[in-house]
Amino acid sequence: MTTKNAWMGPSFPELGWVPAPRYLMRRARILSLARDLLPGRLLEIGPGAATLLIEFAQRGFSCEALEASGEARALAAQLLRLTGQDIPLHEVASAGWRGSFDTIFAFDVLEHIEDDVSALAQWHAWLKPGGSLLLSVPARMALWTAGDEWAGHYRRYEREALTTMLARSGFSLERFECYGFPLTNLTERVSARSYRKTMRRSDSGDDRKLNNDRSGVDRRPILRLYPLLSSLPGRLAMRSAMRLQDLFLERDWGSGYVLRASAK
Repeated sequence: MTTKNAWMGPSFPELGWVPAPRYLMRRARILSLARDLLPGRLLEIGPGAATLLIEFAQRGFSCEALEASGEARALAAQLLRLTGQDIPLHEVASAGWRGSFDTIFAFDVLEHIEDDVSALAQWHAWLKPGGSLLLSVPARMALWTAGDEWAGHYRRYEREALTTMLARSGFSLERFECYGFPLTNLTERVSARSYRKTMRRSDSGDDRKLNNDRSGVDRRPILRLYPLLSSLPGRLAMRSAMRLQDLFLERDWGSGYVLRASAK
């Protein structure tokens, strides 16, 4: 049964997609950073199951998705039909996108791209002058685990290097947060054990693509946890964790960075 509530967003357990704790912690900060965004043309890059786009479409945004993974596009198409949303799912970028979007979302995408500098420059070109970029990445190479390898990451990011790269790509930073502490630090370490058992370990391009393609939609480890997560005690615990993370957004203690920047 499809479910939705204000703090969790859409969930589709019957189709194998439910929100992970890290997704929920990040989503809380994204919604806060996007609170004053006016509805306009919105592109999400690498949206996975597109559940966040579904929420923003319901808020009046004209949403589109750029998703290279065929597996993710197929799942997103199913969820869009269930929710009645007409959101184009692009496999490749359009040559006519330059200066087209009011807002671009890219959540836990940049670390999957080998040439991240070129990617940021491309995203900047797709934004209208003054348009907004909302971005998240995993934080600090010191926190690298088998989960990063399982997901096909090239890197985790350091604060100073990321802010410098954004400035050189033409972005003006408006807000920069380190989210997730302490919950996601713990869950990433615990989940790394199961990822070690399931990931493809070679460095070949085919295996990296397989890891990239599944990372946004494979919720098998979380499905076992979902009954607890969606229960009253689970909801109370998650809401407490979200309030706790808000106390440490200015400190470099969490496992992820989330930011908002504008195109100069």
